[in-house]
Amino acid sequence: MINDYVFGVAATEVQEVLGHQRLTRVPLAPNHIVGLINLRGQVVVALDLRGRLGLPGRESNPTMVNMVLRTDNGPIAVMVDQVGDVMNISDDEIGPVPVTFGPPMDKLLDGVCQLDHGLLLMLNVPEITRPALP
Repeated sequence: MINDYVFGVAATEVQEVLGHQRLTRVPLAPNHIVGLINLRGQVVVALDLRGRLGLPGRESNPTMVNMVLRTDNGPIAVMVDQVGDVMNISDDEIGPVPVTFGPPMDKLLDGVCQLDHGLLLMLNVPEITRPALP
């Protein structure tokens, strides 16, 4: 979850979920790259998905969670407000992104799925992590 939105990624794209991590800031990095974390000796870029998705910012706090995603260029941590349950969703339950989602969110989503309590917005992991990659 970020703000009042429920986002999803394929379970195969998630490496692990970490609590709040100490960040090392990166000078001159774009605003949505909040820093680097040390993941058992591996340096991992940390993205603020709020900034990447064009959502209002929020001060970093201990309740934020880092979800480490697998990418072709190694792991990337994304900061989210909270992590929910694993759900079984078939491809035919995922519909197109509504036209009401404008930039930048429309390009960063793969589709949406109607849930009992609202929409699940499926993130396009390669696209959301692209600016963090060399």
